Amino acid sequence: MGNADTKLHFRKAVIQLTTKTQPVEPSDDAFWDQFWADTCTTVQDVFALVPAAEIRAVREESPSNLATLCYKAVERLVQAAGCGCPSDSERQVVLNCSRLLTRVLPYIFEDADWRGFFWSTVPGAGASGDSAAEDIGSIDSCEYIWEAGVGFAQSPPLNYVHDLNRTELLKLLLTCLSEAMYLPPSSERRSLNPWVSFFCSSENRHALPLFTSLLNVVCAYDPVGYGIPYNHLLFSDQREQLVEQAVQILIVSLEHEGGSAASAALRALDSCGSPSGGEEQEPAGPDNLFVNYLSRIHREEDLSFILKGLARLMNNPLVQTYLPHSAKKIQFHQELLILFWKFCDYNKKFLFFVLKSSDVLDVLVPILFSLNDARADQSRVGLMHIGVFILLLLSGERNFGVRLNKPYALRVPMDIAVFTGTHADLLVLIFHKIITGGHQRLQPLFDCLLTIIVNISPYLKSLSMLAANKLLHLLEAFSTPWFLFSSPQNHHLVFFLLEVFNNIIQYQFDGNCNLVYAIIRKRNVFHQLANLPSDGASIQRALQRKKKPGVSRSNSAEAESTDESTPAVPAGPGSLKASLEATPEIDKITEKSQVSLDGTMITVAEPDSAQPPAAGESILEGDGEVCPTQSARSRLSSVSSSATWSASTDWVSSWKSKLPLQTIMRLLQVLVPQVEKICIDKGLTDESEILKFLQHGTLVGLLPVPHPILIRKYQANAGTAMWFRTYMWGVIYLRNVDPPIWYDTDIRLFEIQRI
Repeated sequence: MGNADTKLHFRKAVIQLTTKTQPVEPSDDAFWDQFWADTCTTVQDVFALVPAAEIRAVREESPSNLATLCYKAVERLVQAAGCGCPSDSERQVVLNCSRLLTRVLPYIFEDADWRGFFWSTVPGAGASGDSAAEDIGSIDSCEYIWEAGVGFAQSPPLNYVHDLNRTELLKLLLTCLSEAMYLPPSSERRSLNPWVSFFCSSENRHALPLFTSLLNVVCAYDPVGYGIPYNHLLFSDQREQLVEQAVQILIVSLEHEGGSAASAALRALDSCGSPSGGEEQEPAGPDNLFVNYLSRIHREEDLSFILKGLARLMNNPLVQTYLPHSAKKIQFHQELLILFWKFCDYNKKFLFFVLKSSDVLDVLVPILFSLNDARADQSRVGLMHIGVFILLLLSGERNFGVRLNKPYALRVPMDIAVFTGTHADLLVLIFHKIITGGHQRLQPLFDCLLTIIVNISPYLKSLSMLAANKLLHLLEAFSTPWFLFSSPQNHHLVFFLLEVFNNIIQYQFDGNCNLVYAIIRKRNVFHQLANLPSDGASIQRALQRKKKPGVSRSNSAEAESTDESTPAVPAGPGSLKASLEATPEIDKITEKSQVSLDGTMITVAEPDSAQPPAAGESILEGDGEVCPTQSARSRLSSVSSSATWSASTDWVSSWKSKLPLQTIMRLLQVLVPQVEKICIDKGLTDESEILKFLQHGTLVGLLPVPHPILIRKYQANAGTAMWFRTYMWGVIYLRNVDPPIWYDTDIRLFEIQRI
């Protein structure tokens, strides 16, 4: 009954605020205290009792009342921070103020005229609470880090009430940082989020303990706990909510914003405090301290703690038990991938630590699991991108390719054919399934997927027969004449695959008899490529074949798809997805590096014309079914320029002459007669005998001079930064549905679409 009365009183206060046409004085504490004093409304209650329409009405018709409401709520938070909230009633006031601000802030951000409100002063505002703040400011907050881990050895006793309160305050902080969602996307725009800059600047004297607390809470979290079956159904886990908010605050705060925005935020405050201060010469402003702290983590035990913590959470969906649904499953996988990405990008010591042991495979397997699981769901296309981008970043390092040779012994529930092989085989099988069984929105990722395989190919000691056949199947599909002639970019996929085969033949011939045998079996594909017709009549015939209804892949290509897998299906009804910026082109996000004899990498400034032009000429996104595999391959260029571009003899000849077929043709020239001879002489019909022959064969001195190994390393730019920003905020928007903080507000960074 009392709770109902509380809600009624709170609702009456809201109605009074929305119906008053005259400004309410800030000194009228009796009126303003109705919103936070002596009330026990939950955050869900606040969202239900303060409708969006009424917030907008106050903003438009009584702006001074909305301004005073925010000011008074912040004032109470300042007072509470000064006194330390010794009583339950004071703690309740803090929660009520934070819930109200969480509800109101998005409607302030959506109006450009209000965006500078929190960076201005309120006329007549006093300095209440300042002296108390000085007293509590003498406390060393590093002694109150929330969890043991990086830089802190003591593990405080678990307090569920503290976890709940921290979660609510972090929710308010995340709402403050979300101003970026109300600005249109622009890759040219430097950081324009003063909230992130100020929070991560030296003005925040608690930046270090806050960063450490957030990081340690995330990396120390174990959702399975003691492993008691169904424990998550019997007991509520407040720590999970805190961890989810913590990882979201971390990924938002770790935007590399430099000094410009922080300087702007500090200038705004200084100019408000002193009218003459605006024209004074200002320092460049502090860097983002969260990025600074992250980049300086270097102790082995700290790096191990972070990697093991992230890997444990990333592997959580893969946990299997004999009892169905008995293990707790977390839901913030995408935020974890973004956090892992930022660690690898900002802290090279962490990246090398990940790659120096087989622990990298503890990250690889859950990423591949997520890619396979999400390939058919259009609402999770962003997850596909971040997973592929992480693997592209890792594949630029030699150790990643070397680690992939470790045998794959796990039995993760994935709809792929059972095989015996390495983690490299697993990667190839998953990539093949994405290309042949994913939906059309994944087509811009084909370049990245094949670039990853190219990067690791010089180090793959032994591909399984299944993986080798999948690679040959892709070449067979992509080298179909009508596919090659359908777009000015499609031939680049063939260059990628030929480079993979050349790398393995030149550098890992011993041990790769399965791939060599697959190449010999499919030798007609290479002969057809070498003899690809380029006359106008042949080009037209090939394109006409594409337009005939019912034309599918060749039977030989069809036979290679041996998995009994679940076909791609559209997203479920009513599911939401956030729109993303265009996928950055492959040449914009990679740079070529040549591996020297001592293993070091030298950046290649100008692309060698003898090498595949894949890194110099990129593939773009588009629509239309042009690929002979299960999922259509589309190109923006083929659509936007379809009226002006068409395959010509000169165009085909320009890239056909550069096809790197010499090594493969030499291999076929040497080995095919030998294989045919032993088959005839010994009457062999069992391929295992042929594989034994190939296993002990050699091509030393028979192949062309080995070409230099070229690695395409990930290179960040403004386009990728914008992509990550839209993806990150889109994930946060969709994950925060209880309460729905930003629902039905005027988001401009992306669009929310029902599919």
